[in-house]
Amino acid sequence: MAPADRSFARRTLLTTTAALTGAALLGGTAQAAGTRPTAWPAQFPLPDGFQPEGITIGSKPYGYFGSLANGDVYRASLATGQGRVVVKGAGRPTVGLKIDAHGRLFLAGGASGEIRVADARSGETEQVYATGGTFVNDVILTPGAAWFTDSFKPVLYKLAKGAVTTVPLSGDWQQGPDFTANGIERTPDGRALLVVNGFANGGGLMRVDPGTGAARAVDLGGAKLPNGDGLLLLGRILYAVQQQQNAIDVFRLNDAGTRGTAITRITDPRFRIPTTVAAWGRRLYLPNARFDVEPTPTTDYDVVAVDQV
Repeated sequence: MAPADRSFARRTLLTTTAALTGAALLGGTAQAAGTRPTAWPAQFPLPDGFQPEGITIGSKPYGYFGSLANGDVYRASLATGQGRVVVKGAGRPTVGLKIDAHGRLFLAGGASGEIRVADARSGETEQVYATGGTFVNDVILTPGAAWFTDSFKPVLYKLAKGAVTTVPLSGDWQQGPDFTANGIERTPDGRALLVVNGFANGGGLMRVDPGTGAARAVDLGGAKLPNGDGLLLLGRILYAVQQQQNAIDVFRLNDAGTRGTAITRITDPRFRIPTTVAAWGRRLYLPNARFDVEPTPTTDYDVVAVDQV
């Protein structure tokens, strides 16, 4: 996930070669412009100037979106596309976010180095944790803990029992000179974590032992994730958003998450650099971050829905 205050030039990282290589390795493209007919909107707006990044969907059909501009969390009905700000960010960014079964939002604070926990119903920020990190990027919930990536440090942050623990990354992990760690998920068997590493071997996935921080490169059969951002695991199917490529690369993983086979690539003409993905029903929902334009208070942003594979 890209920070709001990173240079505009960094957002044009994608080269034509990377795009063509990714498409070739995935064996073609699945066009997803025509989602199946439904009364629910397949595209809806977010507030102008919002600068969305993360998305999470809980047990009800509402999407929650974090703002890089000021840290607000906006909730939208998937049935109508209408929404409102439910958590004020107080000027600190919100990057990745997840909601748990109790309606608590776990918010990655980007360059603030913070982890915040907010109540989605009351809008109150219940806890703020300082990590000492440089860019707290994305988050995944596991039984008993929330795990966060840091894009500029080779560590994960574990929030459990009201305390944050820093877990150094080792093994195959390679820290790049710029943005490195990004999206995070669990393996299908739930025993380890999957983390996007946008630097090592041209970009890919690392399987991380949550007990030790030891990382092992996931064998994706030659596929690369140079622009990998948000991850979503549904069963053994992993959706990996490649933001500047305006695509979602889809893999079938083994249970341990050590190997993955490329299935297809989802593209859509409505994609405008999507960053993260969440699911409801048979649909995938993605916010368009529009990192290819300089943000202004009047820049328009939206959310698009495509069918799952």
